[in-house]
Amino acid sequence: MEHNLQPGIASLEAAVVVLLFTAFLLYPLAAVLTSLRYKAWPLYRIFLWSFGIFTIAITFTGPLADFAQAHFVGHMWTHLLLGMLAPLLLLLAMPMTLLLRSLPVRVARNVSFILKSRPFMLLSNPAVALVLNTGGLYILYLSNLFGWMHQSLIVYAIVHLHVFLAGYLFTASIIYIDVTAHRLSYLFRSIVLILSLAAHKILSKIIYANPPANVPRAQAEAGGMVMYYGGDFIELAIIVILCYQWYKATTPRKTASIGEI
Repeated sequence: MEHNLQPGIASLEAAVVVLLFTAFLLYPLAAVLTSLRYKAWPLYRIFLWSFGIFTIAITFTGPLADFAQAHFVGHMWTHLLLGMLAPLLLLLAMPMTLLLRSLPVRVARNVSFILKSRPFMLLSNPAVALVLNTGGLYILYLSNLFGWMHQSLIVYAIVHLHVFLAGYLFTASIIYIDVTAHRLSYLFRSIVLILSLAAHKILSKIIYANPPANVPRAQAEAGGMVMYYGGDFIELAIIVILCYQWYKATTPRKTASIGEI
């Protein structure tokens, strides 16, 4: 893949590292401070946060980032890490819950009010999140956008930011782990998740058969296979979490019915 990002890529990587390192430090600091006033924050959530931050970091800097700029297979692995694994890890760390319990009560109420506003309720709808997440990928790989992102540093940064935010938004709209604007039915979320999985598989086959612009066929075929199979474990984790939550939500009612009989 041809690209022209070298003049400014080092500056972007440095900025991302600074932001990630700041987030890496603030989370455990907030966890420790809030544990003095409330229930102790679980250590495993700090680990999940740290792992998620590390996952984002290796997609922007280091050997994998260099490989992704030169080879489509590397790009596809960064897509899976940035758009699927990192969002799941960070969501499981419950950053919004930690943020709300770190803020003064009045400020926390204002943040909660914003999260429950109509725009946020719309964005958190799984159907909308599906369009932003998977639809964005179709636009990326089936248009000239993929070529532009390797010619413009700004487009490169925006695409990566969108991949992460859309992935996080979609994951948060399917499994309710952290603070959420509203709760939709398990059936609806399951249907949207199935559609997402199908759309993801279809896109990988399209990439395999019709390589994006300036991507050699051999790389496109290998990258399509990475996209098809690489996210299976992450998708399975989301399915297991959703099914477990659904099971827990329905078990009490079933138990009560048995008791009444």
